Amino acid sequence: MAKATPQQHPLRIYLWVWLWLFVLSVFSYLVDVSGMEGFLKWFLITLFMLLKAGLIVAFFMHMAWERLAIIYTILVPPGVLLFLAGLMAMESNYTLVSRLTFFAN
Repeated sequence: MAKATPQQHPLRIYLWVWLWLFVLSVFSYLVDVSGMEGFLKWFLITLFMLLKAGLIVAFFMHMAWERLAIIYTILVPPGVLLFLAGLMAMESNYTLVSRLTFFAN
């Protein structure tokens, strides 16, 4: 019987991921201290946060080397939840306006 050898990924991959995490963190910090306000600021901070989370999940949790079915099992449910949260956020403005209109009378 052949002896199983553990698979190791090159250290270079992890160093590149650390570098990208550092660069994305710097960009996130620069957006935060730039004085920018409003939707663009929060969109950029959220984008950098999601990119960093994706790198961490892909490389440090070894999802980049898993089967596609496992990747879908892990990533699709949070995607659906984000979609539903977006729908709730769009609906919240209508609900707020209708409540203010109803209770103002």
